[in-house]
Amino acid sequence: MKKKLRIRKMIKDCDLEVLAGKKGIDFTVDVEMISRPQFEIMGNFEFSDPQRLMLIGVQESNFLDSQSMPKRKKMIKGLFDLKPPAIIFPVNPEVEKVLDLFKEFGDEYNVPILRSNLNTTPLNSMLYVYLHQELSETIGVHGVLMDIHGMGCLIIGGSGIGKSETALELIKRGHILVSDDLVEIYESSAGSLVGTAPRILRRYLEIRGIGIVDVISMFGSGAYRERKRVHMVVELEYWQKDKEYDRLGIEGDTIKYFNTEIPKITIPVLPGRNIATLVESAAMNEKLKQMGYNAAVTFTQNVSKLAKGEFEDE
Repeated sequence: MKKKLRIRKMIKDCDLEVLAGKKGIDFTVDVEMISRPQFEIMGNFEFSDPQRLMLIGVQESNFLDSQSMPKRKKMIKGLFDLKPPAIIFPVNPEVEKVLDLFKEFGDEYNVPILRSNLNTTPLNSMLYVYLHQELSETIGVHGVLMDIHGMGCLIIGGSGIGKSETALELIKRGHILVSDDLVEIYESSAGSLVGTAPRILRRYLEIRGIGIVDVISMFGSGAYRERKRVHMVVELEYWQKDKEYDRLGIEGDTIKYFNTEIPKITIPVLPGRNIATLVESAAMNEKLKQMGYNAAVTFTQNVSKLAKGEFEDE
């Protein structure tokens, strides 16, 4: 099912001012791309997408202002005949020259006319990132997402194995919660996954026997962040006697979400094992690997040198 974003929510999230067309703020947008309607202003609608938000910058405004009033009105009316979800202006004195006409048509067509406190280029970038975050396809993963020394660590495992309790211990150590119980993941770009929490679950942990914990109230605002790139997955599983676990870490496992593969580490859970310490160590070890140092590879190389009599014992 295609995701939709209500204009009202975008106005609040992006700090936009409503100048006209207030009756249309409960309409929705479902297209990530933004239209800079230069061809449409010229009357060429062959390749236009009326589902896109329109951004009117200084170039479009100056061109419209250079036209006679009858022609200018006709051009602007042509844009509104497309019935875009909303038309957005940057903060710039030059766009004020045509703003009154857009406000007039906005009220007539119930198309929201919005203004940002940003200039055209940063506004365009901000809207693209925001729409991508809100409208990208997402998958829900049962688990906990933590920011551990800058590494987005997704902790998964069976119900009751201790994911939330591990997260609580990590938060006490100064690490940051992103989401507990359900993590929504989307592919922000090729090779990059981002995780966030459903709105209703943000900043909360569920600890069996205690209940719902608000990490911001207990540990301060630094204990929570809204979203984080997912760098790795740690799966907790109950110790299986007959299973052979990786003891060196040479052959790394991976897991795939969308078209992106990321490292996956399996940690067996046994009484007496400090799972928070193990997860923290796994995250730091993976960070070192991404920085170019692999302890397992170095160790096996040293063993090989020792067997050949080439190892220098310092």
